[in-house]
Amino acid sequence: MTRILVTGSAGQISTELIPALAERGYEIIATDIRPPPEDELEFAEFQILDVTDSQKVDSLIGKFSVDAIIHNASILSAKGEQDPLLALNVNFRGLENVLLAAKKHRVKKVLIPSSIAAFGPQTPKDHTPNDTIMRPTTIYGISKVYVELLGEYFHSKYGLDFRSLRYPGVISAKTKPGGGTTDWAVEIFYEGIETGSYTCFVKKDTIMPMMAMPDCINATIQLFEAPEENLIHRSFNVAGVSFTPEMLETELKRHIPDLQVEYKPDFRQLIADSWPRSIDDSVAREEWGWKHEYDLPKLVDYMFSDLSMKLKSKV
Repeated sequence: MTRILVTGSAGQISTELIPALAERGYEIIATDIRPPPEDELEFAEFQILDVTDSQKVDSLIGKFSVDAIIHNASILSAKGEQDPLLALNVNFRGLENVLLAAKKHRVKKVLIPSSIAAFGPQTPKDHTPNDTIMRPTTIYGISKVYVELLGEYFHSKYGLDFRSLRYPGVISAKTKPGGGTTDWAVEIFYEGIETGSYTCFVKKDTIMPMMAMPDCINATIQLFEAPEENLIHRSFNVAGVSFTPEMLETELKRHIPDLQVEYKPDFRQLIADSWPRSIDDSVAREEWGWKHEYDLPKLVDYMFSDLSMKLKSKV
């Protein structure tokens, strides 16, 4: 049985990735600086871990003799701009600690997500290619370029099987967003269902790449399980569907006809403007068979159905 240590296990992606991995027969060591909800403990053994603590990272990886690591612990884009020093510590030092411990303990495979935030104003905005200029303007984006470069260095220098996906905005009904620039695409569902209105922090015509959580989980598992001999690249674009807040508003009005949305851009607009409008993920499709399933109508139906039941159950 393959034993996987997951960092950031209480985060948006990990809370849905861990059960999916457990269902596939993997043994999971879940770690975070805070415990997960009780109903998630059945899928994994949980350990408190601050990834900036190099000794604890090394100790846990050695203690559990892990075969693979999925390093999801990270400070996201908007929160990172509010506290760059925190992002510098968690995103950079945490990455270094994980890779050094993986090398020391001969971990077989390490998957660390990147992001479309790794691109910047000089990157082509439309159908952004897998291999292109990457000069991000946020501390979060810079940290993701560092993920890719340092991970690929450990691959070429030490033979570490490093893999990375550049996630777009990930939309989930299970966990509230955690400080990202694409949070509007989740917040509108919560606010729309609960109050019938939403104030969006980017302009109505701001088009951004997004992905439904089921597609995100499938992409992560597919890359994790892909035969290494099939991989030419180590970091991959993955795309779902690009849309604007106005497009999402229109689609959501199929379910909430009286939905009222105001647009009041804040500092996150500048971050959004520096990112791609659409993503070319043909490299991932060619090397490990990636294909998304959720278009905008299917994504909205999934979110509205799941979130309506979730919020109703709490009343």
